[in-house]
This record gives sequence, structure tokens and C-alpha cells, in this order.
Amino acid sequence: MQAIRGGDSRSMKLVIVDDIAINRELLREAFEAEGHTTLEAADGVEALQILNREKVDAMLSDIMMPRMDGYRLCHEIRDTDRLRDLPIVIYTSTYTSPSDEKLALRVGADKYLRRPAPFETILLALEEAITVPHTTKRPEAWHDVEVLKEYSDRLVMKLEKRNIELAEANERLTILDRAKSEFLDVISHEFRTPLYGLFTVGELILDGISSPEENGKLQEVFERSRRRILSILDDALLLTRIEVKRDQFGSVPVSLSTALIRAIENATESADSRHVAFALPSANLDLVVGDEELLVRALEIAVTFSEEGATVRLAHEVLADSLRVIIESHGRTISTTALPKFFEIFSVEETLTPGGDLGLGPAVAYRILSLFGASVSVANRDSSGIRLTISLKQAANKATARIAASAG
Repeated sequence: MQAIRGGDSRSMKLVIVDDIAINRELLREAFEAEGHTTLEAADGVEALQILNREKVDAMLSDIMMPRMDGYRLCHEIRDTDRLRDLPIVIYTSTYTSPSDEKLALRVGADKYLRRPAPFETILLALEEAITVPHTTKRPEAWHDVEVLKEYSDRLVMKLEKRNIELAEANERLTILDRAKSEFLDVISHEFRTPLYGLFTVGELILDGISSPEENGKLQEVFERSRRRILSILDDALLLTRIEVKRDQFGSVPVSLSTALIRAIENATESADSRHVAFALPSANLDLVVGDEELLVRALEIAVTFSEEGATVRLAHEVLADSLRVIIESHGRTISTTALPKFFEIFSVEETLTPGGDLGLGPAVAYRILSLFGASVSVANRDSSGIRLTISLKQAANKATARIAASAG
């Protein structure tokens, strides 16, 4: 096939070889927009596989790739009788020195382009490689000691440069992670300082109100708002900390019975205000892998869904390698539109409970549980409340886990 420049240009069938998918995609879209057909390979090995089963007009190849780079690919093509005359254009952003170009031509490339280049330049190079006959064949180039040495030197130099770049990138990421952590600490401090100032001023103003009845009502509103603001701040910061410092959260053996008792103690104030009671499982529960806070948060969610005077019921199931905790509340259910998004951060405004709006509690509980390979799901119990199901991993070595738990 002969490609002709201008309006009568015929379509080409090309192989694009590059280990970076987005580079192949951009080139493919550009060629196909001009009516050409493309095949893609991520390295020299894939390219040879394609060339052995497909007849193509030319190849556009990068140099630095895994398994087989562009230099070796050129040689393999020139050293294969059926492929020897295939037009090859090298297109690279890493091997850009004059000696890189010289080596590419010595091992068999017809054209050499530095990335980035205008698409018209790439197209012209391919058409010239197709239309201009090869003046020499180079199957013996790879056996030349000088070529081998130059190839080795080029490869070592590029790898050293890449290692330096990776080391510098890793250092920047380390600095960035440290900066994120420090930023969180600063944000936490900067939020809390003015908030506590406002709380103090509010308490002083309330103390100055002479009417006991009016003071009591305002104190109740003020205290509820204070707890709500601090809870939202704590949840938001914890969500961010999980995203930033996920690898720094360790898992330890936790006594599930102890965790449930602590959770109830933490939820007592909210529960007592609406006369909500708890029904615990009677059995002594096994040790699980995780963090006590996850059950505290899960239980607090159930409390907010319980109507005044109702009972939050807790049950458990022992499975092969996990322990399932089931928390059932009595009261309001979740709408069908909000249910699939219950654990999403931005579902706050869509879900109201007898205890007020839901807040970030479900999102926090979900992310804490995911840190330790656990899970949580939610479902409506007909029209009488909701059911939270938490699946926790049991501690692998219970004897060791009990010692660790008691030592903690």
C-alpha cells in the first residue's frame, strides 16, 4: 500500500506501541479521525504478537517499555524475514538525545520523532517511511559489539534517571503526607479555639438570665447545639484523617462484649433523653479484629432511629471466621431513595430520625469498619424501625488475642 499526501490520501493500518494507555488512546483517536485503522500494544512483546497475526502498513513505537523496549523491538522486526520491510517510526519523550536517535536508526527505525510532535508531523513521518524504500537492511546490527554497548549504556542511563525521578517523587509525597497530617492538626485547633470561645460566651450570657424557666430551656438548646457542633467537627476530621492516614490505623483484638458495654455508656445521655433502653445479648462474645469506636458509632445511629420509650435490641451470630452483630431499633424507617445512600457522606440532609438529622455517623462507621476488613449494612424492618448488620472478623488466635486484650 502506498500512502499519498493530500486529499487522495489512502487509509493506513498501523500498530501503536506504548506502555501508557492514554498515549495510545490519544493517537488512536487522531488516526481514526483521519480514516486510518489502528491496533495497540503495551510493549514489544505484544507488538510482535500482533504483527505475527496481522498484516499492517507501519508501526509507531515508544522506546522505554516493560518486557521489550523499542530498540529491541526494532531489531526483532528487522531480524524476521516476514516483517523485515515493515516501516517503523520511533516516537519518544524519554530517549531524546542525538545519540538516542542515532541508536534508534542503527537498530532499524526508519524515522525518529521526539514527543510531543504535531499530529501532521507524525502522519508525514509514517507516510514517508511507507513510501521511501529501505536502502539497507539491518538484521546484523544487534550483533555489533559497539551497538550492544551503546544500547546497554543508554538503558542504564535512562533507568538511573527514572530511579532518581521516582525517588524525588516519593520524597515529595512523603513531605505532602506530613503536610496533610500537620494541616489536619492545625484545622482541628483553629476550629476548636473559636468554638470554645463562643461556648464560653454563651454560657456567661445564659447565666445572666434571671428567669429560671427561660434559662433552663435556653440551656437545653445551647447544650444540644454545642454537642452537635463538636460531633460534626469530630466526625469530619476523623473522615479526613482516615483518607489521609489510612495506613496508620492498626487493627487489634477487641473484646466485643466490652465494646458493646462502652458503646451503651457513651450513648446513655442521648438515649436517656428519649427514654430509650438497650437489650444486650446474654452470651459472652468473642474477640474480634478492629476498634471499639466502630460499635460506639453504629449503636449511636440505632439510638437516633428509636422512638421515645422504645428498646434497641442487640443480637449476634457466630459464623465460620466472623461474628455478626445485629442492631434493631424501633421507630422511624429510611426512605427508599435515601436507603441506598445511607453510608454516603452527602446523604445527611435526606435522612431524618427521631433524634434529629443523621449527621456523618453512618459514613464514619462505614469507613472505620472498612479499615479492618469489616462491613455494615442497613435495612428497614417493615414499618417498625431499622436493622444494622455489622460483620466483624474474629481474632485468628484467640488465646493470643485474649492476652493482648487483657494487657491493653
